[in-house]
Amino acid sequence: MTLNAAATSERLTIAILALGGQGGGVLADWIQEVARAEGWLAQGTSVPGVAQRTGSTVYYVELAKPDGSGRLPVMAQMPMPGDVDVVVASELMETGRALLRGFSTAQRTTLIGSTHRIYAIGEKQAMGDGRGNGEKILEAAHQRSKRFIGFDMEAATDRSGSVISAVMFGALAGSGALPFPTETFHAAIEHSGIAVKSNLKGFQEGFDLAQQPVAMPDETVHAVPVPTTVQGRALADRITASLPEAAQANAVHGVAKLMDYQDGSYASLYLDRLERISALDAAPFELTAEAARHLALWMSYEDPIRVADLKTRGSRLDRVRGEVKAQDDQLLSITEFMHPRLQEVCETLPAGIGRRILGSKVLSGFLGRFFTEGRHVETTSLRWFLALRLVAAMRTWRPRSLRYHEEQERIERWLGLIGSEAQRDCAVALELVRCQRLIKGYGETFERGLRNYERIIAEHRHQPRDAAEIRRLRDLALADDKSSSLMEAIG
Repeated sequence: MTLNAAATSERLTIAILALGGQGGGVLADWIQEVARAEGWLAQGTSVPGVAQRTGSTVYYVELAKPDGSGRLPVMAQMPMPGDVDVVVASELMETGRALLRGFSTAQRTTLIGSTHRIYAIGEKQAMGDGRGNGEKILEAAHQRSKRFIGFDMEAATDRSGSVISAVMFGALAGSGALPFPTETFHAAIEHSGIAVKSNLKGFQEGFDLAQQPVAMPDETVHAVPVPTTVQGRALADRITASLPEAAQANAVHGVAKLMDYQDGSYASLYLDRLERISALDAAPFELTAEAARHLALWMSYEDPIRVADLKTRGSRLDRVRGEVKAQDDQLLSITEFMHPRLQEVCETLPAGIGRRILGSKVLSGFLGRFFTEGRHVETTSLRWFLALRLVAAMRTWRPRSLRYHEEQERIERWLGLIGSEAQRDCAVALELVRCQRLIKGYGETFERGLRNYERIIAEHRHQPRDAAEIRRLRDLALADDKSSSLMEAIG
């Protein structure tokens, strides 16, 4: 029998912070079952929020050892700052939320948190890099806990084929923060009768990792694509022959992306453009390497055709099934919220037709009524799947579309400006290449970014700026979604 004897208090309080769907309630139930099996009193409460961190989700468990008097203790309904013995957090920002709320204290709390990230909507919507600072959270976790146990629980979940609640349960047992034998933890999982084998495996992963030093997630390394077609190999050989080594890896990624996005001819056009930049560059060829990345991103702009294609791919369905841990015998339904505007629909049409509709108040007014509201689309239903696959099949028509013509014109103007600047100042040309960061997404996000890009370019054309100033203006444009900082800077 393995006894977790680190905790000896007659009363123990545990706060669990988890995202919706991560099994925080299941974990709370397991903890209570363990305590009751060992003769302790247990109470669990929860204040569930909304999934994906649009609201807080806190589960609170309080345990008390009977004192023999027969009197029942009065237990709290919610964790109180400074009065929590154990905090378990399913993700790094959830750990940060526990710290902000004062649940973890240096004198008392065992803090168990995953070091992986699930990015919040606000972080994803930022014009630039809106990610929260994970290093500050880790520093605070060490300072504001009696003991901090941290590792990548998502990776442990994937390795074990289990669920994150089982990994957290194992980490709690492995921490020694509760005075109960490990066998009782095992029994709680077995008594549930649900996915016992995989949950026990996840439990063991968490238990073992809780004994190790704090570990950050491994950095994702994207291998250079290996061409599998005759055309792909020919383009890869062209990259090796015509581009500097510093740019070759980015160029191979770019070719693979554009062949997937459109076809080999479009990828060949990408290399034509990239070779023009390379001819003006010099060692260490940073300009060409950056252009290889940003040019591929611009040429693979998002439109309804691309969105429909990505949302109906088998690989996406497999990924979602893996994320929700769906079993082979379970049916999965995916509902998306889509809101294509008339402009985006017209941009998908042949250039002449699209321009005529958008240029006519009568036609725009009549057709626009059908695109004023978003729709909930069940992409796993036959009806919507076939409809989206039909839109995705319009990829062969893309070169004749209004959006394609507009984007190619913008790209050529951008490349022309980069080329002229590269002949006199490669540092300025490099910053102009990086201005492509402003142009991303679709709909209002794309339009906002494009306006900021065009403002900076217009300012540079009116009064040439040096590399540092272009970089400063770009950073201001990425600082907020209202462009107020940029507008103030350029007057």
